[in-house]
Amino acid sequence: MSGQEVMRQFHFAVRARGRREVVPGPKPVEPVTGDGRVPRVVRLMALAVHFDGLIRAGAIRDQAGAARLGHVSRARMTQVMNLLHLAPDLQLALLELPRVHAGRDPLTETALRRIVAEPDWHIQRSLWRDAVGSAPARIDS
Repeated sequence: MSGQEVMRQFHFAVRARGRREVVPGPKPVEPVTGDGRVPRVVRLMALAVHFDGLIRAGAIRDQAGAARLGHVSRARMTQVMNLLHLAPDLQLALLELPRVHAGRDPLTETALRRIVAEPDWHIQRSLWRDAVGSAPARIDS
C-alpha cells in the first residue's frame, strides 16, 4: 500500500477579542502603501482631544458619556483622556509622530502612562526624552 500525501493551505485569522481561527487558503495580501500607518498613540491622543471638545461643547455631559459613546469602559476612557494631562508641546509632538511603515509602534500608550502620571511638565519633558530617545523639536526646556 502506497502512502498518499495531502497538502492544503491555511492560515490563522484573528477574530473578535483576539480569538484565532483556522481559515482555509493562503493569507490575503494586505495592500502596501508608501504612506504607512498612524501610530496608535497618535490616534488615541486625537480621540482624547475630540472627546474633550465634545464635553466642552456640551454635546456629551462627561467622560462617562464619552465612554458610552465610544463603547469602552469608564476606566479605559479615563486612560485615554489622561493623555490631555501631557504638556501642550508634548501633545503636539505626539500628534506629529511619524507614520509607522513596518513592525510595532516605537512608542506605546503604556510607556506614556508614566509620563502622564507626572504633574510637573518639566519632569514630563525629561521622561519624554527618555521614552522617545530625543527631545521633540518644539520643546523649550
